[in-house]
Order: sequence, then structure tokens, then C-alpha cells
Amino acid sequence: MKRFAILIAVAVILPAAAAVRTIQPDDQFKLVSVSDVAFSPDGTKVVSVRRHVNLAKDRRDATIVLTDVASGTERALTVDRAGLASPQFAPGGGVIAFIASDANKHGQVFVMPLDGGDAKAITATAEGVQQYAWRPDGGAIAYVTQDDDPNKKAIEAHHDAFDLANDDYLTTAYTPASHLWLVGADGEHPHRLTSGRWSLATAYPPSPPASPLSWSPDGKSILFTRVPNTRDGDAYLSQIERYDVASGKISPLTGNDRFEGYATYSPDGSKIAYLYSYRGDPNNLNDVFITTAAGGPGIDVSRKLDRAIYRAQWYPDGKSLLVGAHDGTRTALYRLALDGSVEPLGTGDANPSWQFWIDAAIAPNGAVVFPGSQADRPTELWYIAADGTTRRRLSDLNGAVASLQLAKTETITWTNDGFDEDGVLTYPTGYTPGKRYPLVLVVHGGPQAASVTSFNLLDQLLAAHGYLVFEPNYRGSDNFGNAYERAIYMDAGAGPGRDVMAGVAKVESLGIVDTSRIAVSGWSYGGYMTSWLMTHYHVWKTAISGAAVNNWVDMYNLGDGNYQIGFEFKGSPYVGNNLRDYIAQSPITYAAQTRCPVLIISDTGDVRVPIAQSYEMYHALQDNHIPVRFVGIPVSGHNPSDPIRSSDVNRLWLRWIDDHLK
Repeated sequence: MKRFAILIAVAVILPAAAAVRTIQPDDQFKLVSVSDVAFSPDGTKVVSVRRHVNLAKDRRDATIVLTDVASGTERALTVDRAGLASPQFAPGGGVIAFIASDANKHGQVFVMPLDGGDAKAITATAEGVQQYAWRPDGGAIAYVTQDDDPNKKAIEAHHDAFDLANDDYLTTAYTPASHLWLVGADGEHPHRLTSGRWSLATAYPPSPPASPLSWSPDGKSILFTRVPNTRDGDAYLSQIERYDVASGKISPLTGNDRFEGYATYSPDGSKIAYLYSYRGDPNNLNDVFITTAAGGPGIDVSRKLDRAIYRAQWYPDGKSLLVGAHDGTRTALYRLALDGSVEPLGTGDANPSWQFWIDAAIAPNGAVVFPGSQADRPTELWYIAADGTTRRRLSDLNGAVASLQLAKTETITWTNDGFDEDGVLTYPTGYTPGKRYPLVLVVHGGPQAASVTSFNLLDQLLAAHGYLVFEPNYRGSDNFGNAYERAIYMDAGAGPGRDVMAGVAKVESLGIVDTSRIAVSGWSYGGYMTSWLMTHYHVWKTAISGAAVNNWVDMYNLGDGNYQIGFEFKGSPYVGNNLRDYIAQSPITYAAQTRCPVLIISDTGDVRVPIAQSYEMYHALQDNHIPVRFVGIPVSGHNPSDPIRSSDVNRLWLRWIDDHLK
């Protein structure tokens, strides 16, 4: 009795525990991202770029952070510099280089000593540096920048007509070629290495390099990827070339004239790894090939793995490579030996960050560091010891969001048309077993991509509103091997549609779905699948079609991929009977069959999937008396990238679903 009284007294004086709340749209502004990881030459430290939201200026500010691997202690090296990207240690280790904006908002290469001192710009390019690489002796840096327009004076006088070819529909001027330059580490003696109407493959930070430069270990040559011009529609004509520093001679490496890139020298310089579409077919996976330093056709070493590779890095021993790929509902890292044998790395439930690129680095002892997220924790910095199994988290950047009441996520599997298939199912926050819930499909884009069990903000927001959220993978996804990825060829919608519906049936078989309240949604190719599904199946209470491919002919004529769309069919829509295939696989053909209210969203300046297709779907639905709302986001690009507009899209998504499923 005395003990009971004491316990009561304690209960009375203790403060009540604060209730754990669910995630809200504004929590997006608290998320911190990690990217651009690199090891110091001795493997004891890691640099990375951290980006956090500056809501007042509607941007993400960046900082370079130095992390001690043993202790996890961190030190900011730069704070909120505009355009910050790509930190790299000098080969000697006492200096880092990075890209940041100058006063004219052009990215330049800066160098900074680690023991104190100001950063110094060592380039002064007119159009900005796209990527760079230290020479192995640390005495110089190779970099890529765009040429000045040779017709600049004529253009200033309004003599600015120019030839159009395989360009997107918003092109207003020809983009000059980008070429290779060299500058001393002290900023002295910058000079051009390559020139011509042809160009190096281009991409601007903070995007990953279109194909990184690679120095030979002796500093005598540089590997790069060449394209015939800067037109996106011609970018498939990519080939690896080698620049000889002493002679200035440029020579092709393999004899391929398309679909290759990402070449890297082995640590001893005797071999070169590169990526190439299996059998030279872009409908197939990217495989890893190995050739000798002398060049020539390579040997495919990743066929046994049978997964889509987007980056390959040499281990220090030169006998194996670090590769990353989707595998089921995971993003996995592997150690790929030159004989094709594969050893998975122990990433646990952490999924390395993936954006058609694996952001990871290897230490001299074989340890690996990468940014990655878990289903219930946003991106952090992760470390895998050299034994390949010991894993630990080095950062705690997003602990505040991870501590919220988040929804449970699991993998769902099924079979259809002879394929093993899977998807990610997120349960409503506070899920009650035995209760039936409305279901929202969020279909991934790509289509050569996959939904995995990483942290997904939109899924968590929907789950917090009481919805089951299902992300189905479908044929064309890159998570089940070459046969599965290329099965989408000449079958853009019908086969994938059956896959998605088989996945929906699997979720319904769990007995937890209110089948009278199901929505389908997606962005990009996920928008295409939404448009296809809403016009071919009538189980939906509503649909959200974001940046959707609705008309393949428009994609061929207007998008940045233009000519390359022909590889997904039997060629141009204007040759033979090909046009009927484009029409048959375009959702706009079937728009009048839609039976549910539809929200259409698109960026007004999107060249990946031009907004013209959204206008077409809007008018087709409106003219057939189908409830429809069309929202334009007044920005360029395929997705709104700034914090406020991206948050607005999530809020719009939630509001539409609530209005139609609640």
C-alpha cells in the first residue's frame, strides 16, 4: 500500500509526455540533404555538401562539411555559398577544391586549404564550370566549360536567326559546345585542350556530371565522353575518347559510336571501366564493360548481376568495382569483381541516394561512404567499413523529422504475365488492423527507375491523412533485370497497366482496402501511367496526372529527347506505319473513356514532357464533360525545384485527394 501511494505521488508530479505528432507539409522545410561525398586521401575524413531550406529566399543554401570518420565530429568549411557543389580533396590532402558561384552567378572552381585560409577562385569562365578533376600530382585541374558564341556580335545586333534540328520546342538559341581546359592549382596558365563544333557531354551542378572526367594515374591522358553537338536529341551519339596531354591527340576508345560513357581508369592505369547499353540497345540495361588502357572493344563484366548500373568506381586494389543498382524495392551497393562475381555490401535498411547516379565514395582501405535514407528516416551520411558488412550512420541531420509519428512501410510482391513483381505499401499513420482504408497509388516515373523502401515525403503525408499508399513497380522498371526492363518496348501502357492492376489486386487481397475509394496518381512516366490507367480502368474515384506523357508524337516532335523517342518504337512516327503505334500507345487517344475527376499539373517550361500534352488532355476531358482541373507551375524544368513550389505541389496533391476520397 505504501509503494502504491508513492507511485501515485510520482505520477502526479511528473509532467505529461508530449504527444508525438504526424508529419505535416511544412516539415519539408526542415529536411536537410546530403550529397557530393568524397574521402580524404588517407580515408580518415569525408567531405559532403549539406543543403537546407532558406524559406525567406525560397532556395536551398549549401555548406561543405568535413566529417571525421572515427569520431563523427564535423566542421563546416564553407557556409551558404551560392552554387556550391563537387568538393574534392587534392591528391596531397591538405586542400580541397569545389565549385561555387562568382559575382556573376557563374560556377567557378575554388581551392581552399583545410588548415585555414580563404577560398580562392582559380577559374574565371564566362559560362561557368560544369565539372573538374584534379591531376594526379595535384599540380593542375582539368575542367569543362562552354565556349563563347562565335556569332556573339551579330546576335547582339539582332542577327540572331539560327538553325534548329533535334532541339526541344523552347530552344531560343543554339548552345555552343563545351570543351576541356587545364589550369594550374594556383590559378595560373589556364589553357584550352579541346575545340570544335562537337562537345563534351554536359550537365551543370548541382546535377551529377553527365560523364565525369578521368585522369590516367600518370597524368598523361584524360578520358571524357564526346557528343556530336549540344542538341539533347543527339545526346545518344555518345562515345568515350581519350585526350593525350603531350601531343593533344584525341582518339576514340572502344569503336562504339553511341550509348556509352562514364569511363574511369583503374588505379594502376592498365584497365578502363565504362558503361554501355547491353548489346548496344538503349531499351536494355546499362552494363559495366572493361577494356585495356590501349582501348578496343570491352568485355561485359556485369551480365551475371543483371541490374541497371548508373555508376562504377574502382576499388583501390584494381580488381573490383563499386556499383549501385535497384534490386527489388532496395537500392543496393555491390562489389563487382572483374570475373563478374558479385558481393553485396551490407547497407542494411539504408537505401543509397539514387538519381540515375549513385553518390558514393571509396577510401584507400576499401571503406565506403554514401548518402542514404531509410523508410522512416530521411537522408543521412552512412559508412560501411572495409569488411563490407559493418555499417554505421555518421550524421544526425534529420532526427527531428525521423522522431515524428511516421507510417509503416513494407514490400508487397505478386506475379503477372510470367513476371515476378513488387511494390512498396505504406500504411496509414496509426493503422488499425482489420479496418479498411482508401487507397492512393503513386506511380514512379522513368520508366527505367523503381520505387524502393526509402523515405518518401509524399507517401508519408498521404499516410498521415489516413490513406494506404501503394507504389507499384511495373515492367520497364530497372529492378528485376534486363528482360523486365526491355519488356516495355512497343508496349508502353498496356503491359505495365496489367502489372499495376495485378498489384492493386494483391493489395486488395489483404482485406484492408475500401475499394470504393481508390485514386491513381503519378508524375512524368508515372503521369503517363496515370493517364493510361484512368482511360483503361474504371476503379478510380479520382486521378492526378502530373507532367504526363499523353501523346508520343508530341514527345518525338517537341521534347528534349525528341529523336530518341524513336528507340522506344520502331523508329520515326513518320516512317512506314509507325504512326499508328505512337497513336495506339498514347493515352490521349482514349481520353473520352475516362470516368473520374482528374487533376492535371505541369510546369509551364517543361521540355522533358512539354506542357502541350497536358493542354491536350485537359481539352479532351473538358470537351467530354469529365470533371477536370488544370494547374500550371510557372517555372522551367521537369519538376519545380524550389522549396515553396515543391511544397505547393504536395499540398495540391493532398487537397485533391482529400476532396475526392474523404
